[in-house]
Amino acid sequence: MIFDGLLGMLSKDLGIDLGTANTLVCARGEGIIISEPSVVAVVKDTNKVLVCNGEFAVGDCAKRMIGKTHSKIQAIRPLKNGVIADFEITEALLSYFIRKAHGRSRFIHPRVIVAVPSGITTVEKRAVINSAERAGARDVRLIKEPMAAALGVGLPVTEAKGSMIVDIGGGTTEVAIISLSDIVQSTSLRCAGDELNMAIIKHMKEAYNLQIGEPTSERIKIEIGSAYPLDEELVREVKGQDTLAGLPRVVTIRSEEIREAMHDPLDNILKAIKGTLERTPPELAADLLDTGITIAGGGALLRGIDKMLARETGLPVRKADDPLTAVARGTGVVLDQIDQLWTVLEDGREIA
Repeated sequence: MIFDGLLGMLSKDLGIDLGTANTLVCARGEGIIISEPSVVAVVKDTNKVLVCNGEFAVGDCAKRMIGKTHSKIQAIRPLKNGVIADFEITEALLSYFIRKAHGRSRFIHPRVIVAVPSGITTVEKRAVINSAERAGARDVRLIKEPMAAALGVGLPVTEAKGSMIVDIGGGTTEVAIISLSDIVQSTSLRCAGDELNMAIIKHMKEAYNLQIGEPTSERIKIEIGSAYPLDEELVREVKGQDTLAGLPRVVTIRSEEIREAMHDPLDNILKAIKGTLERTPPELAADLLDTGITIAGGGALLRGIDKMLARETGLPVRKADDPLTAVARGTGVVLDQIDQLWTVLEDGREIA
């Protein structure tokens, strides 16, 4: 089997949810051991990872720098829409997390499962594998994110029964119908949490002439964002820069306007779900009347998104417990049950 041998006794087998917004690392038999933002701070021109207080500026440290660096430093998110946009920085990101999982040892080369969007190309898969190998992994396997999410939330994916998972991450929304340990129908949409943030930034600029950054738009989404009318609508003050005067300014916004601002990306997600349902074989579609839709990922935390999807699809919808960790927990399930679940993996050596 894949995970045996002497080196397997010396290293931790790792499952990695390499997300656009956050990276989570799961160790076999231990669960999730790392959860940090997918951000790297680099020195401009040289593209070398910044060292801050003796540590590489990766993850939490780098995220705190977004929007607050001077001209010689740049905080980079090396993944865009769930795939690698900057190979060198992604390698640095993976190296940091792999070493951190092994107590910063450079001599342990673990076997790794990496979760990837279901719609990525062969070239993009090879890029993930090459980056992981250069970062220190000696055996890399891939698992599609919706399958990992389904396993992580406990759906009966091995049964002859239709299960539907919607994983709304930072860069992609993964929609899949799963039966008998395989994906029957799926849609990988490059529209998710980041698009919601950008919609809020656009609204603040157009409605108030106020420029805000992505960290502020993310906080607005979390604090007052919703996909469905609230019993009691919310109000929040927002600080930003006046686009006309160039001076700091504060405005007051309401949850209704933020919901309207996010309408288009939410509608795109809804269309992806409906499109996947339309292509689903009738017997599996009938199962969904009972099993419904399970939503995971950071997008599942948006207020009222379950009610909106239930209203628009007519199916029961439930939010996964701890939706942010669903994909990472799914890689852990595979690591712990590799003899039964090895068929859900793709062998990196076979991807040309």
